[in-house]
Amino acid sequence: MKLNEIERAMLAGELGEVPKMALAHQVQVGEFFHAEDFVPVTQAHIMADTESLGEEGVRWLESLTKADGGKARVRVPTITDPRGTDFAKASVLKQPVRFLELERRTIDAFTRLGVLMTDTCINYQTIQAPTRGESVAFGDTGVVIYSNSVCGARSNYEGGPSALSAGLTGRTPRYGFHLDTQRRATIRMRTDWTPTTLNEWGALGGLIGRLAGNYWAVPVIEGLEGSPGSDAMKHFGAAMASFGSIALFHLVGITPEAARIEDCGGDKLPVAHRIGKKDVEALEASYAAESDIDVVVFSAPQLSIYELRALSALCDGRKFVRPLLAVTSPQIKPDADRFGYTQKIEAAGGHVLSGMCFYQSYAREIAEANGWKRLATNSTKLVNILGGYGYVPMLASMERCVEAAEKGHLS
Repeated sequence: MKLNEIERAMLAGELGEVPKMALAHQVQVGEFFHAEDFVPVTQAHIMADTESLGEEGVRWLESLTKADGGKARVRVPTITDPRGTDFAKASVLKQPVRFLELERRTIDAFTRLGVLMTDTCINYQTIQAPTRGESVAFGDTGVVIYSNSVCGARSNYEGGPSALSAGLTGRTPRYGFHLDTQRRATIRMRTDWTPTTLNEWGALGGLIGRLAGNYWAVPVIEGLEGSPGSDAMKHFGAAMASFGSIALFHLVGITPEAARIEDCGGDKLPVAHRIGKKDVEALEASYAAESDIDVVVFSAPQLSIYELRALSALCDGRKFVRPLLAVTSPQIKPDADRFGYTQKIEAAGGHVLSGMCFYQSYAREIAEANGWKRLATNSTKLVNILGGYGYVPMLASMERCVEAAEKGHLS
């Protein structure tokens, strides 16, 4: 790879051992993907949940804080994905103490490195959304696909060490979705139906992801009426990324790189798939058993203030016989408290959790501790993931999920 003066200095250790380690890692990644050089980034976003890190990963993070005389710091604004707990609600979830201690150690290590503990997967709704053409180094799949597609920014999926390295060096290898050529449409789809609820948007996104089928695929979709709001785009993209590892999509006449279909090269492609309401309903039906439920979860992605407003209105005056968990970001939780949304949800018997993600919070252990098996949610991303943690997930609208918490079954 071609290195500039500061990159050569980093690799030679002139700026410290931690930047040297970080750039050496990035050179290996860049060479693997045939990157010619590095691109400066303005932000980094790190996954690094402790369920993935484990004891050894946390020790490695701690070792970075001790190197270079404890002076190593990130060079660009660097934030974190949701953590594995909300410490204020850990007893509700019955999370093991040993996992909570790993969380505390991880938070301390990141803080020492200058990382902002934002603990969110919706930074584009709460922190600082990247702008068109801005190169960033983001980790969470929902964050990347939203930033690439809706904001027009540029990022690959950065693994934990790569995202941290980007924060420490202020750059990332120039390959993949940082290149104009990789952002052109590769598969063309058409729909004759526009969703109205968030679970429908997620299901449509999941279906497109499944049909596109691989990380380098860039679907362009025609036929949607109107422009989806931010929450609809959030669920749509998160599910597409979950079902198909997709990092970028184009919506004709809606997203910034596809004002016209020819802008993204879609006009040169045949229509590979035609998707209708029945196709989406079939995907939803595969997660739609009508039965007793053990828990309702709204998570993955974290909820916006508007989602919490809608949820609180549905909870008002109800009494739940099954636990309901609503997960939001630390940036939104204070507003939910201030507006009375938290109080309404919790008065019904629900819980509003902050700064975590359900499936990154030791979901299998939580299920065993609480006796949870059958879970209802309006997140298509979540139902796609939770089967691997031993749950029987059911997909339904927010309204039906709230009714299920009240009645004890999904109907």
